[in-house]
Amino acid sequence: MIFTDSNVPMYVIGADHPNKRLAIEAISQHVMEEERLVTSVEVFQEILHRYSSLERRESIGPAFDLLSRIVDETFSIEPAHIERARELVVAEAFNARDALHVAVMESHGIRRILSFDRGFDRIESVERLS
Repeated sequence: MIFTDSNVPMYVIGADHPNKRLAIEAISQHVMEEERLVTSVEVFQEILHRYSSLERRESIGPAFDLLSRIVDETFSIEPAHIERARELVVAEAFNARDALHVAVMESHGIRRILSFDRGFDRIESVERLS
C-alpha cells in the first residue's frame, strides 16, 4: 500500500516541469503493478488550499478527478491522527501537513509514500517514492 501525496496529481495536471514526467511514470508503474494507492481527506484539502491561494480554481476539478481515479481508498482524519501529528511536530519539528500524513500512514500500517516532498526523507519510518 502506498500513500499518495497532493503534489503527485498536481504535477501531472500542471505545466511543464521535470517532476511532471516522473509523476506520470510513477502513477503508471504503480497502477500496472497493481499496487494499492491510498490517500487522506487532508490531501484533497491541500489541493483546495494550494489552487485557491494561487487563484487557479479551475485546476481543482482535474486534480481531484485524477486523485480520485488513481487511489483505491481515501482515509478520514481521526482525533488520534491529530494528536499523533501534534507529537511529531513538537518533538521532531516536522511540517504540520507532513506530520498529519505520517500519522494517518502509521495508523494504517503504511510505510511508503508517493511524493516529491523531500521532508519525508527525514522520517525513518517512511520510504518516499518519487
